[in-house]
Amino acid sequence: MYLGEYEYREDVKGRVPLPPKFREKLKDGLVLTAGPEKCIVVYSSTEWEKLASNLTGGSIVPSKLRRLNRAVFASAYSLETDGQGRVALPQLLRDHAGIRGEAVVAGANTYFEIWNKELWQAEKAASQDQAFQIIESLERH
Repeated sequence: MYLGEYEYREDVKGRVPLPPKFREKLKDGLVLTAGPEKCIVVYSSTEWEKLASNLTGGSIVPSKLRRLNRAVFASAYSLETDGQGRVALPQLLRDHAGIRGEAVVAGANTYFEIWNKELWQAEKAASQDQAFQIIESLERH
């Protein structure tokens, strides 16, 4: 599992360090893609293969499946970390997430996300409010 949140600075080459705790799981490579909430989603190669396998089958109408595959795979990049545990964020993904300078790496269970620091603060507040409401409703049942 990827847990916690970590603040880093993007360097002049668009690289962001990854938390040391995450690096071992990424030794076989990682895949970055655009997230729906203006962030970069990062999967280990193993988790990406699971996701890709789930998207190739099922009962999705073929035209919708093609669109889904375009959206997911066209913005995906298979990369490796460098010797210092940094990943070079492709310009397309940096623009999508608005990452300029400060970035937050946030664990999300089987994947993690890279956010613009200000956008992360807003998302974190909204996510926590919603999570607490869900937990409270589960406790009542």
